[in-house]
Amino acid sequence: MEFKPGQRWICDADLALGLGCVKSVDDRTVTVVFGAPGVTRSFAIRDAPLTRVTFGVGDVAPDHSGALFAIEAVREVDGLLTYDARDADGKLCAIPESQLADSIRLNRPLDRLLSGSIDADKWFRLRYLTRRQLARLARQDLHGLVGTRTSLIPHQLYIAHEVGRRHAPRVMLADEVGLGKTIEAGLILHYQIIAERAGRALIVAPENLLHQWLLEMLRRFNLHFTLLDEARCAEESQTDDGVNPFLGAQLILCAQEFLRDNPERLAQAVMARFDLLIVDEAHHLHWSPEGASPDYATIERLAGHCQGLLLLTATPEQFGRESHFARLRLLDPQRFADYAAFDREQRNYARVATAIDDLLEGRPMDETGQGLLAGFMGESSSTAPPSTVDRERLIRQLVDRHGTGRILFRNTRSAVGGFPDRSVHVHELAAPAQYLAALASAAETIDDCEALLAPECAHRKLAGNSPEWTRIDPRVEWLAKFLKGQRREKTLVITAAATTARELSQCLAQRHGITAADFHEGMSLLERDRAAAYFAEREGGAQALVCSEIGSEGRNFQFARNLVLIDLPLNPDLLEQRIGRLDRIGQQGTIQIHLPLLMNTPQTLIYRWYQDGLDAIAHTCPAGYAVFEVFEAELKRMLRNAATGAVDPDDLIARTASLREELNAALRQGRDRLLEYNSCRPELAADLRRRALELDADVTLRDYLELAFDCHGVDSEDLGGEGLLLAPTYRMTQPFPGLPEEGMTVTLNRAAALAHEDWRFLTWEHPMTINAMDMAIGGESGNAAVSAIKDRRLKPGALYLELLYVLHFGQRGAHSPREYLQAECLDLILDEQGEPVTSLDHDHINRTIIPIPAKVAKQVVDLKEDSIRELLAIGERLAAQRFAPILSEIRQRADDSMRHEEERLRALRRVNPNVREEEIHYFAQCRKDLAADLVSAGPRLDAVRIIIAT
Repeated sequence: MEFKPGQRWICDADLALGLGCVKSVDDRTVTVVFGAPGVTRSFAIRDAPLTRVTFGVGDVAPDHSGALFAIEAVREVDGLLTYDARDADGKLCAIPESQLADSIRLNRPLDRLLSGSIDADKWFRLRYLTRRQLARLARQDLHGLVGTRTSLIPHQLYIAHEVGRRHAPRVMLADEVGLGKTIEAGLILHYQIIAERAGRALIVAPENLLHQWLLEMLRRFNLHFTLLDEARCAEESQTDDGVNPFLGAQLILCAQEFLRDNPERLAQAVMARFDLLIVDEAHHLHWSPEGASPDYATIERLAGHCQGLLLLTATPEQFGRESHFARLRLLDPQRFADYAAFDREQRNYARVATAIDDLLEGRPMDETGQGLLAGFMGESSSTAPPSTVDRERLIRQLVDRHGTGRILFRNTRSAVGGFPDRSVHVHELAAPAQYLAALASAAETIDDCEALLAPECAHRKLAGNSPEWTRIDPRVEWLAKFLKGQRREKTLVITAAATTARELSQCLAQRHGITAADFHEGMSLLERDRAAAYFAEREGGAQALVCSEIGSEGRNFQFARNLVLIDLPLNPDLLEQRIGRLDRIGQQGTIQIHLPLLMNTPQTLIYRWYQDGLDAIAHTCPAGYAVFEVFEAELKRMLRNAATGAVDPDDLIARTASLREELNAALRQGRDRLLEYNSCRPELAADLRRRALELDADVTLRDYLELAFDCHGVDSEDLGGEGLLLAPTYRMTQPFPGLPEEGMTVTLNRAAALAHEDWRFLTWEHPMTINAMDMAIGGESGNAAVSAIKDRRLKPGALYLELLYVLHFGQRGAHSPREYLQAECLDLILDEQGEPVTSLDHDHINRTIIPIPAKVAKQVVDLKEDSIRELLAIGERLAAQRFAPILSEIRQRADDSMRHEEERLRALRRVNPNVREEEIHYFAQCRKDLAADLVSAGPRLDAVRIIIAT
């Protein structure tokens, strides 16, 4: 192939790019600009998938302005074509090929038919099914949410559906421990990627959680993230000194500490401008009016240069309301600029919840409720119970327009339900004299009261960091005896200090022969992952995993039921995080919480405060941290006193219990009730799950994949139990996407996929399926076929044409919603007189098809060429007529939807400043771009099948 700048070519691998123009040529590559989509691509000259586009005398072609010209002569000078053609007024013009329209629609199926490039019938059927399915998927609002290896849990589906549909969402996911915030974030990201709302994403997580994120995104969502650290960045800099490693991949994962401690890398991440930033464990981002922590400052800078932002935290107010406000400020700095105003709003939420309760129960409104409705809705108030329809509408509007409703999602365990019970077992042990002495000394010399809750640490300092504490501490012998009595059960052991975890694990293994793995911050990420995997093994794995405090953040071990807390943390939210490693959705049994307490030490006091004051061990305590803030100073003084002698905590515990009941009641009445409505509206969540289950039961995917495997030469063997073994065969002419040489086991069943993590879960959203569909329509395979049909109703020798048209968009605006620009398809069957045939359809033809030899097929085409050309012209006119109402419906549906959303957001913004002006402008720009795109739309022949009756 000889290329010259200015020549026009099409890409055989992606016909949707339209007509390309050669920009430049060198010894090895040719660069082609595809003007319609605004894409520039370079190809290796030796095997470029390009075809030269030329027109002949009698053809009609448009120029850049859209004007049509009838070609009368073609001249070639130095490899470039010039067309002598007449315009609509009959004027003769010379048109260089470079001036031809970029969005020109070529009749490639006809060209292939006439040249004898005829495909086997199964390739036509595969192309047809692919087009049909793509159009069907484009109309499904759940596409992107149901193809992941996750259970269909209503509140997770609701949040992902609500947030994923937004442009550049900026929200906080603050579900309580165990409700699946990582899953929610993954679903939102996956949904946005599938819908082409986001292409580049950055996940920032604590270093100890990086590999868990990496594996979760890959195993559950088929998202391949690149893990960046300083070593990887330095390696890339060696090959290209000016490279920005954050631009080297679409999906990037890195540690919070890495960005915080490397200003250069932070600057590079900021410059990369990701579509979506996800920040895990966001409660570690501390802020106060006096100053921000380095972690907060890092994320604040990064968040300001990313379009979307998801903050994940199970404990949004763990470090106080000021830090909670500051994290909301990261989401929208204009809205959350004044902490005092925010504090006032928070205190007024109880009134909203009361009005919602009245509406739900159909009770008459009190004066407060009436005023709330009149003020927020602009409607007249009434004391009469509204109708069911009006009641639901008013509830939706109240939740939508008030408070932090659009940016904060927090589901509670009590609202979601389905969690196991907790059973608490206290084991009273006598504290050794060495510990009592060490605690008394520590109480006078250290400022950190948390150290008093881990007496082995105090003793270790006095004993010169000797591990001999394991020989005097009765908790060690108790734990060994307990584990030996629970040989068939997995047990998670958590303690505060890394040294304690390491030495305790070694002691269990060496002195007691118990298979125990340790897990602490002194280990590398790979070592921690291996330890967690060893613990998770059902056969031959570790019986116990001994964790330091980091074991209570992020890692989930719901396959275990036994939890041993060697000590108790000072912070009640940390206690809930510890228990939450086992107490999660998916836990099948009652959680057995074992507390080996050293009597007459601060451990005894903190246990009583948790058990009798907060009731935070056997049950969750939503107000736990707020109560802790009130009594923190007094509790620390009492802990210090308990280290040196007896104390009487009864009064403190009584006051703690009283405040806990008061605050929990206030939370139920106020902000928590409002968030519950916003975070998971039950009727909508139930409907999403019902529809998701219907999609799961659809067998269309199995039929499609069987045809795709047959076409491409992939062997599929049913293994039973919903498993399929896929393997390449000698019939394969090209690699099948995602299929390794050794083959692999897959399943199309969600339950089987959740039970067998080593099986691939094939769905319409899986990369293998997506790439197989791209292969089916990306080239020209299947766009020209000739077959015979045996049907007594048809006259032998009669010719029919089955024409598959797609709705082609000449241009695509940057803000045009992709769900409205999907390739709608249209199937026409014409007889030889050009009349549509209603007695035949695609499925009937497939059932009665008879293959014919390629030589005979070519003879049929040659014999009927004139008729075929005439029928294709008729088909073009009929397709344009039938697409007209489809285009009109798309235009109306899109305009109604986006105008409604724009007006809704404007109304919301008047009463709820959480609505960002960028969101409103986005929908206005979408309508403008889409209107222009629809003007350029028209039918394009995608495939043709000639049918001969026998």
